[in-house]
Amino acid sequence: MLLESIESPDDIRGMTFRQLEKLAGEIRTFIIEAVTHTGGHLGSNLGAVELTLALHRVFESPRDVILWDTGHQAYVHKLLTGRRYGFTRLRKRDGLSGYPNRTESEHDWIESSHASTALSYAHGLSVALEQRGELVGSGGRRRVVAVVGDGSLTGGMAYEALNNLGHHNQRVVIVLNDNGRSYAPTISKLSESLTQLRLNKMYVSTRRRLRDRLKSAPGLGRLAYLGMHGVSSVVREMVTPHTFFENLGVRYVGPIDGHNIEAIESALSKAADWDGPIVVHLLTEKGKGYKPAVDDTLKLHDYKVPPKYDDEYIPTMSFTEAFSRALVEAAESDDRIVALTAAMAGPTGLLPFQHRFPERFFDVGIAEQHEVTAAAGMAMGGLKPVVCVYSTFFSRAFDQANLDVGLHGLPVVMVLDRAGITGDDGPSHHGVLDMALALSIPGVTVFAPSSSDEVAVMLREALSLTSPSVIRFPKTLPQPFDGQCGSGRAARRLATGDGSLCVIAIGKMSPTAFSALEELSDVAPHITLWDARVIPGSDDLIDDALRHNQIVTIEDGVRHGGAGEFILDQIRRRANETGRAMPAAQVLGVPREYLQHHAPDLLLAEIGLDRGGIADSLRRAVTHQPSAIATLPIAPRPLYF
Repeated sequence: MLLESIESPDDIRGMTFRQLEKLAGEIRTFIIEAVTHTGGHLGSNLGAVELTLALHRVFESPRDVILWDTGHQAYVHKLLTGRRYGFTRLRKRDGLSGYPNRTESEHDWIESSHASTALSYAHGLSVALEQRGELVGSGGRRRVVAVVGDGSLTGGMAYEALNNLGHHNQRVVIVLNDNGRSYAPTISKLSESLTQLRLNKMYVSTRRRLRDRLKSAPGLGRLAYLGMHGVSSVVREMVTPHTFFENLGVRYVGPIDGHNIEAIESALSKAADWDGPIVVHLLTEKGKGYKPAVDDTLKLHDYKVPPKYDDEYIPTMSFTEAFSRALVEAAESDDRIVALTAAMAGPTGLLPFQHRFPERFFDVGIAEQHEVTAAAGMAMGGLKPVVCVYSTFFSRAFDQANLDVGLHGLPVVMVLDRAGITGDDGPSHHGVLDMALALSIPGVTVFAPSSSDEVAVMLREALSLTSPSVIRFPKTLPQPFDGQCGSGRAARRLATGDGSLCVIAIGKMSPTAFSALEELSDVAPHITLWDARVIPGSDDLIDDALRHNQIVTIEDGVRHGGAGEFILDQIRRRANETGRAMPAAQVLGVPREYLQHHAPDLLLAEIGLDRGGIADSLRRAVTHQPSAIATLPIAPRPLYF
């Protein structure tokens, strides 16, 4: 096999195009086999094989800087840069990250998997290399290349970067990997324009006829063929109303068949010598070469290994499914309810709502900031907007949640899926900041369901408020619990002790803490356990906590500035008001570190937030022993200059 001989990009530069086609097939087979065993981003990588091969033949990484926006399509890049053997542990502890990772390879420059960032990185790196005299055109040999999907171009940050690249005429090659999709079909007017160009037979046929005629024409015809970029520009103007990129000062080339290595190489070679920013527009097919991925780009965007259950397993409704059902039910009786998503209708459970109420559903593309402020405007107009976003992406819209929703006291419900430790996607996807961020906004109510049954109760309560609210829940399936739901914004007491220790658990930590009590039969009579449910905490929780000698809070978010510290501050204020002594207190939560990719349960165990770790901490608290909460080392971040 050709793939077995590839240890670095140098190994593919001497191959013929026929050999490269064979290698592309081997790469697709390898990725399919690897990802179906480990899970991972399948469709996007299958669509980027030829693109990546051409990229590494034209440019010399790591001398040339190659940046991958989101990194969903970077598996082929990892294969070509000597990491084939690491795929057996893809997205597992001590295995390959699912995204580019600076600690893995000198070929990886950025590891953020949030979309629309690569063009800004490219601007900054090109400026730095230019000032150091290392950039092509400034005395050096280095180039900067950014690979960006059409979905990422819907993000506002990408437009800001394009504007500045054009304004400063920064020498950056932008490879636009256009497959018409992110998770879902790409939403934007630019995408519509690209689609029109992609599918316009007049453009394709006219360009081909002109090329062929000019190539064979005598005299000046040959010169005109060599200046085909100008001819292409004329044809594009005939087909599309304007050239978006060139109006921003960014040269445009394309569209080009993104699965034709020879054509891609030719375009990239010319683009490499352009003396300013240039876009090379490639048309690719998500899931290329694997029919299940082509037919189901949503499901096989991020492939999940089917879980194995024993014969006694009873399926549990996920938090997302429970929310999806509850939202449709609520919207049936209230036509003011609208739902918004940032290109995540499927993963956030909004597809049933979209199907039932298409006129009340809004997909804004990868634009979380716009999503939140648009919801604020809807609320000002008398609607009840429900904003659905991953917890990790909430940080991108914090300014809008704070100043556009919070400052105006608007009844926007922000539903944060994938809250807490999410696992195999790594540090950029852990949703551990949401409670700290949300609770810093005055007047916000945070709902943290401990079971799927609680979701509907909390959604109804949130929709009844006249102020902002957040509902956050994890990706993992709910643990079996007592089946009882709380009500309103009150906490619920799960166990009553003798006043020695009050344990306040938040969200998914409540059933874990309840389970931990089973390991503490000798000290359990000393422990009171509360499921906080809602933050700020209710009066009955605050008053009961004050009658105990010690308090321990437990959350799957950051412990510094998070929900536990917020509740303890409430208790401290009540103690001051009533002249009572503040009990000794401890916060169990996620340390202030970037946690790497690993299975969620195993990561929680490493930081002492599994059943056994919580049981140990509570036993120490009751017996007045020092705490021994585990922390994880922070891997060094190398610099490649």
